[in-house]
Amino acid sequence: MTVRKGKKLTISIQEHMAIDVCPGPIRPIRQISAYFPRLSPTAEPISPNPASPLALSPGVGTSGGTSGSLLSPLQAGARGGGGTLSAASSIETSVDICSSDSDDSTALGTLEFELRYERATSSLHCNIIRAKGLKPMDFNGLADPYVKLHLLPGACKANKLKTKTVRNSLNPVWNETLTYFGITEEDMHRKTLRLSVCDEDKLTHNEFIGESRVALRRVKPDQTKRFYTCLEHPPPLPSPTAMGTALRGISCYLREWENEQMTSLEERGRLLLSLQFLPPPAEGEGEGRRGGLYVGVLRCAHLAAMDVNGFSDPYVKIYLKPDVKKKSKHKTSVIKKTLNPEFNEEFFYEISLSELVHKTLEVTVWDYDLGRSNDFIGGVCLSCHVQGDALRHWMDCLRNKGQRVERWHILANELPQTTCHD
Repeated sequence: MTVRKGKKLTISIQEHMAIDVCPGPIRPIRQISAYFPRLSPTAEPISPNPASPLALSPGVGTSGGTSGSLLSPLQAGARGGGGTLSAASSIETSVDICSSDSDDSTALGTLEFELRYERATSSLHCNIIRAKGLKPMDFNGLADPYVKLHLLPGACKANKLKTKTVRNSLNPVWNETLTYFGITEEDMHRKTLRLSVCDEDKLTHNEFIGESRVALRRVKPDQTKRFYTCLEHPPPLPSPTAMGTALRGISCYLREWENEQMTSLEERGRLLLSLQFLPPPAEGEGEGRRGGLYVGVLRCAHLAAMDVNGFSDPYVKIYLKPDVKKKSKHKTSVIKKTLNPEFNEEFFYEISLSELVHKTLEVTVWDYDLGRSNDFIGGVCLSCHVQGDALRHWMDCLRNKGQRVERWHILANELPQTTCHD
């Protein structure tokens, strides 16, 4: 290509279409001038000389002693005239373009946060610190970012936590702590925390920027662990149409099996109970004190949403069965529009230890609906005939007389889902 003096530097459409575009994912490049090294604005114009072509290698010469003036492409770039790219510079450019870090780290941004699991309170504290270099989402070249937290697997609405929104920033600072209650050690080995960074739009729907996932088993109990992660796109879902005919049936079967697994792992919520058995006072001791079982309904966490607004109006009922006289029913107050209610209510059953051994404490959580039957959310039974955490909680209460024993319980939906009209 010849560049005439006094004319503007232009590129013909033939040269533009001659760019070798490789198939595959599009990778960001630093400068488009990397494709046209001879036409750099700072370089001296070079006219091709057909009479003296460049040698293919340094070792190839021509007659007449002119081999010293013939340069290979590597030697031509070493003269510093800006005529061609050297082999070293071309290698650096290709590595930088093909690097996965340039796409994941710089395109979406990074997120800094801390996680701490307290074993004594069964709580997971998530301190969202800051984000850097977020992808611009608005017309002004900025974004209104916030962070959403989800525990996987599980119901998204029930365990979603959200930070405040920072306006017009690509490097937001939150310094906000979000807490999950009722997280057992089994959850820490089984669940994954998903942190999604989104852009808030008041007029349209919110836009997704990127996400980061952390397996909770990486967090040790009672120790704070800080993470610096690069935001990524969500993992793609496998599509049966993209596979061969022989694999489509297997893909559909795996998808159905995955849905069944997610349904079985879906929880109805958590319930924090406290039990305390006080033996009857001896003669002449504690005349005003009664002996029996104290049941404390403290709080619930991550309840299933039963209403169309994505929330519930929960309350708790407890029975001590068998209930021949129909006098063991107790009920908490209703807390409106929440999935993480705090009750802090205590109920008393006057009963001896010998009678309590043959009883079953049934605790159920309901969603209150005005004008129609209430919805069953979940429940748990505690007695000497059950298994797991319910049995351990019940036996600890009977063994440790006079001590208050607290434990989180996973609500199950296997209890009879009878309608409640009271």
